[in-house]
Amino acid sequence: MICTTLSKIRAAHPCEDGWRKLLTYLGKTKADDEPLPLLTVLDSNDLDDCLWCLRTVPEHGAKWRLFAVWCARKVQHLMTDPRSIAALDIAECHARGEATDEELAAARAAVRAAVRDADRDADRDAAWDAAWAAAWAAARDAVWAAAWAAAWDAAKADQETHLREILREE
Repeated sequence: MICTTLSKIRAAHPCEDGWRKLLTYLGKTKADDEPLPLLTVLDSNDLDDCLWCLRTVPEHGAKWRLFAVWCARKVQHLMTDPRSIAALDIAECHARGEATDEELAAARAAVRAAVRDADRDADRDAAWDAAWAAAWAAARDAVWAAAWAAAWDAAKADQETHLREILREE
């Protein structure tokens, strides 16, 4: 099980609300060096706070990078530029030690170029997008909002389930 400590979390300057929530859950009033399973952070606070706490265990950085790639793969079907997909492949290989820092840097540069290209396309399409946004906003209703909320909740639940599997390792 992957653990951190309250001292490590405190040293990383957590938000006060999340910090108080965690201490209350644990029945503590200050930081200490007792091993704290990250699953406990996930149970006490939420997915966002647990993901933030991953920075306190950099020795597991490759796992966190693979988790980030896994999350991105969930929306890969929305990626229209092949440079973005290639960058995911390189990021995954790099996290596994199968790609060099130079290859990762080149993939990052390619993605930046893709973003610049998309920005130019966005400038050209700005008027069209604005018209669609206005029409979309007018057409939105409670059913759509509920469907979007349900989809978002399902995605977060999927991420939480996968993160729990990773945190149980070791």
